[in-house]
Amino acid sequence: MAEEQRCQEGHRLCANNCGFFGSPGTLNLCSKCYRDYRLKEDQASSAKIAVEKSLLPSPTTADASSSSVQTDPSGDVTATAVAEVAAKEAEPERPQASRCASCRKRVGLTGFPCRCGATYCGTHRYPEKHGCSFDFKAAGREAIAKANPVVLAPKLDKI
Repeated sequence: MAEEQRCQEGHRLCANNCGFFGSPGTLNLCSKCYRDYRLKEDQASSAKIAVEKSLLPSPTTADASSSSVQTDPSGDVTATAVAEVAAKEAEPERPQASRCASCRKRVGLTGFPCRCGATYCGTHRYPEKHGCSFDFKAAGREAIAKANPVVLAPKLDKI
């Protein structure tokens, strides 16, 4: 009977009730559940680090915010100036609604971005249809010049 209890103690079902056996070394989880647990734990720690980095002001943002902060005649920072700077930093940039730049039709995920910087619908996606201001010839010439640099042989001055 003691032998029977020892076998049952060594083989415990997974704590997530997935049907497999767990072990005390893996927090009474099976190997798959333990791997998922570790993955979630790693993601949470990396997210925590990212949040801490975003909350700490970097030297460049600190310099930029201090230049826009107002001071009173005694040299103290005014509370309204601090509130304005905090409001600007906390305000997220709203992405513009994706509409065709030519006909203003809503395009959503099916919009075609052009090299001129605008998004167009299926009808106006070609440069000829929307009067594109991008200079394709100059861009092509520049790409060819970059890909094929001029190679000059040294002249024979010694003769």
